[in-house]
Amino acid sequence: MKYYDYIVVGSGIAGLYSALLAQELGSVLILTKGSLDECNTKYAQGGIAAPVGKEDSPELHMKDTLAAGAGLCDPEAVRILTSEASDRITDLIRFGVAFDTLEGEITLTREGAHSLPRVLHAGGDATGAHIETALSQAARRSKARILEYSLVTEILLADGSVQGVRVLDNGTGFQKEFQCRFLILATGGAGQLYKFTTNPEVATGDGMALAFRAGAYVADMEFFQFHPTALRMPNVPTFLISEAVRGEGGILRNVHGRAFMKDYSPAGEMAPRDIVARAIVAEMKKTNSNNVFLDVTHLPTGTVTTRFPNIYRFCLEHGLDITKSLIPVAPAAHYMMGGVLTNIWGQTNVSGLLACGEVASTGVHGANRLASNSLLETLIFGKRVVERTKLVAQAATDWNEASHMYPDEGMAVCALPHRDVQGLEVPPPSLSALESLMWEKVGIIRSGEGLQEAANILAAWEKETGKPKDRASYELQNLVLVGRLITEAALIRKESRGAHFRTDFPEPSPAWQKHTLLIAKAQGHS
Repeated sequence: MKYYDYIVVGSGIAGLYSALLAQELGSVLILTKGSLDECNTKYAQGGIAAPVGKEDSPELHMKDTLAAGAGLCDPEAVRILTSEASDRITDLIRFGVAFDTLEGEITLTREGAHSLPRVLHAGGDATGAHIETALSQAARRSKARILEYSLVTEILLADGSVQGVRVLDNGTGFQKEFQCRFLILATGGAGQLYKFTTNPEVATGDGMALAFRAGAYVADMEFFQFHPTALRMPNVPTFLISEAVRGEGGILRNVHGRAFMKDYSPAGEMAPRDIVARAIVAEMKKTNSNNVFLDVTHLPTGTVTTRFPNIYRFCLEHGLDITKSLIPVAPAAHYMMGGVLTNIWGQTNVSGLLACGEVASTGVHGANRLASNSLLETLIFGKRVVERTKLVAQAATDWNEASHMYPDEGMAVCALPHRDVQGLEVPPPSLSALESLMWEKVGIIRSGEGLQEAANILAAWEKETGKPKDRASYELQNLVLVGRLITEAALIRKESRGAHFRTDFPEPSPAWQKHTLLIAKAQGHS
């Protein structure tokens, strides 16, 4: 069995960046279930937030992040995020990322809930693709071994510590095993749980499912962010219309042409994403329509085409000239704020297992992620993950030494409940049935009754999925488990906060200013 110092699962920014740093310390294997370039990162249009402007500061960035997080951010994690941001931007430039500039200075744009412009972009609205390309090229030149089309199906343990992984070769169908000292999960999110999502097909929650089955804690799973503005046209794929479009002056209008955002928030179009998404849902309901519109027709044509070339081009290819016509938009599943619980070094409660990027719950995002903090988070914690392994490998620190490793008083800790679904009639489990169930019952607007119904169906599906045999069946099994984790966490949280909104508990409650934590029963917890 081949041994590596590091195995990195995932090939987005989080995985590639941590792998590039780790290969300076030891042997590295990068495993990705698709091609190296297919990941959520590639689709990140808005940009990367960093307090690099003349009037900006880490303190201001921290204040905005904490406000968006609705009382659930870990202040220490946010302090780290905002104070180390500038150095990580320098790293990206060193790896060859060319951020957009004007007269020699990096240009900054403003997005929702930011108090001033602090979002760097590359290629207008192609920031994620530019960063991903630069890092994947660097990875291909590096000493790291890359195995594409290789799906990790199990984390191998001995005495509660990571020993390696079992991997399915998607081409041959054969399984093989690799050993490692450190396993870094950087598998991204789980947007494929929902009928409408901005995520690519690879976002199936694999890392969260793998970690949970291996005994890792998962936190704040109920907080799934729905992006307010995704293109909604008949027979056209869901396509993100960046928040930066509103930052540049785009106006949301209902089907009658009325600008409505000021009815819902004094910040209007620049309100936090959860508020904008629910406002759009409310307007769609009022006007009995499937979408609202985003209007940029009043902006100079040159601004629209140069600032948002990908959006302009994609819409034009589907018969819509956004410089002359309104853009039909509606919310879509976008980003998982919760995930595998880590401390501020990316460590989990399972010795040898680390996580960074969207798969992890670092405490940075709280109940509602601040726009464009996600790409930054991957860099900050990707680096810290590798720094920590260096100390552990040198025996300079013990794995369990760091803070925020285990459940504390600020957490509602529950085992994933056993549900008696004997005799419950449910449709057979399938991706489309799952996506519809999650969208309707565990989506933007939730209720106790709907969540209970979804929880029972998901528990029944979990029993029915059988032993996976190929990539699609493994992904479905992972999605059903992650769907259960989100639904059960949403049932536990009897309030509305950030991206989690329940009609039966429509207000935030001081008693619930704490994290939810789900653990597997196999660990002997009650």
